[in-house]
Amino acid sequence: MSESSAQVSSRSATQSVICTNVTQRYNDDEGLFSSGGHTVTALDDISLGVDSGEVVGIAGPSGSGKSTLLHVLAGLATPTEGTVKIRGTELAALSRRRRTAFRRANVGMVFQRFHLLPALTARENVALPLVQEGVSRGRRRERAAELLEAVGLGDRRDHRPGSLSGGEQQRVAIGRALAADPAVVIADEPTGELDRATGDRVLNLLTEISDDHAVVIASHDTQTLDRTDRVVWLRDGKRE
Repeated sequence: MSESSAQVSSRSATQSVICTNVTQRYNDDEGLFSSGGHTVTALDDISLGVDSGEVVGIAGPSGSGKSTLLHVLAGLATPTEGTVKIRGTELAALSRRRRTAFRRANVGMVFQRFHLLPALTARENVALPLVQEGVSRGRRRERAAELLEAVGLGDRRDHRPGSLSGGEQQRVAIGRALAADPAVVIADEPTGELDRATGDRVLNLLTEISDDHAVVIASHDTQTLDRTDRVVWLRDGKRE
């Protein structure tokens, strides 16, 4: 059953993420919405709330709008219509610089394509958000080592991305997303590059942190979705 904007609003006091009547349109030639030419509606009037302590799955066929929704929820894209609030702060109301700082402090993002810095080691990649937050070098190294152990890469911490497999790079990206202990963790196919045993280990970590975080996971994998508290289904940019 779809969650209406009124239902989302009535529960807002408990929610870390509130997405209200969000529509996202793009120009089909340039990938950007404009007043001219044909446009594609990637998201169509989506309302969604995620509580702290909850793991929500986002599911649907390819092209249904899952990745677009994650980018909007994370503040990486500004919706054409509607609002997104993280911990009560409306993202679109912030300047670009303030939005970047707010996102860095409050949102951990796991991208499908990892976005690791090739010149940095696994430990340095994981610690990067802490550098930006001004955390001491000793604490950064300690925290990064803890997270790499948690995802099963303690013995690979000094390796650079080029010498890591796709699955190992994915786990480094997950560690980086968790480094600053963000209130909201958003993961796009976090187990897509992992074997079942390693994927279970990562899901255990994500569900464990959800005790006091809001976690949103987009996935095609039914076993991953089975580990979530509830699943939001999308089709053609709409909630089913």
